[in-house]
Amino acid sequence: MLRSMYSGISGMKNFQTKLDVLGNNIANVNTFGFKKGRTTFKDMVSQQIAGATGPGQGQGGVNARQVGLGMQLSSIDTIHTQGSLQNTNRELDLGISGDGYFVVGQATGNEWNGTDKNIAIDNVNLNYTRAGNFYLDSQGFIVNSDGLYLMGQSTNNANGVDSENDLLANQMGRIQIPTSAQSFSIGANGVVNYIDTNGELRIGGRVTLAKFPNPEGLQKVGDNLYQTSANSGNPNGEAVAANVGWDDFTAPGANGAGSLVAGTLEMSNVDLSEEFTEMIVAQRGFQANTRIITTSDEILQELVNLKR
Repeated sequence: MLRSMYSGISGMKNFQTKLDVLGNNIANVNTFGFKKGRTTFKDMVSQQIAGATGPGQGQGGVNARQVGLGMQLSSIDTIHTQGSLQNTNRELDLGISGDGYFVVGQATGNEWNGTDKNIAIDNVNLNYTRAGNFYLDSQGFIVNSDGLYLMGQSTNNANGVDSENDLLANQMGRIQIPTSAQSFSIGANGVVNYIDTNGELRIGGRVTLAKFPNPEGLQKVGDNLYQTSANSGNPNGEAVAANVGWDDFTAPGANGAGSLVAGTLEMSNVDLSEEFTEMIVAQRGFQANTRIITTSDEILQELVNLKR
């Protein structure tokens, strides 16, 4: 069979993958915190017809003669550029202006069935997200739409603490706003303030962020969540095999992490005009490869018809 036919097949298969990525981007154009995907290609191994020869004996050199055997998928990248922040004026809608990810998790056992808010890091399944639409549960804990707790600096004192200095870096867990609080707010540095029943200002905790050496190496696991991979590194800047402690997470606005903007949500970074343009390019590329196959088929038909 003709090599061109198989080259056309490889082009059709990989342009279909590109269309799959574009379709997922467009489907998530209004998903909070979504980061778009990008497909890149590379050529496949080339068949060598004749090798190159160097100059000598009165004549110049000759270049190699090679025939390409098609194309293949090079990468599917996740582009972690900043999405625009949309105003919602809701206290528990949090946008990140800059780098970093919210840390959400759930206990691996029954550690949180009691009143304690803190937990050892080995006893919690951690995930990371840029989607900042959070809520309060019946006990006043801050959770996401799937019930995962928003992790941060906390205190087991039911009445909160007086100042930020009372929040220890290794005292991490759920952040709770008492159900009796008159009002609350979350600052750009992640500190959760509330007014208690006596009208006094108290601190219920601080939202912390995770900042990775290679954010594009994070693995999507659905539900707007990411997990670390072998190439993303840990929030402490070390390899994934290294131990992670609560002190490896950072306060918003510190250590290169972005600041929080309360009352906003980060929108998807999908640009529809770019996606539709890439869709046209992928469609035309797919059509061109189908034309290669039909042309190769016509040539094969002529060869078969040489003998009547």
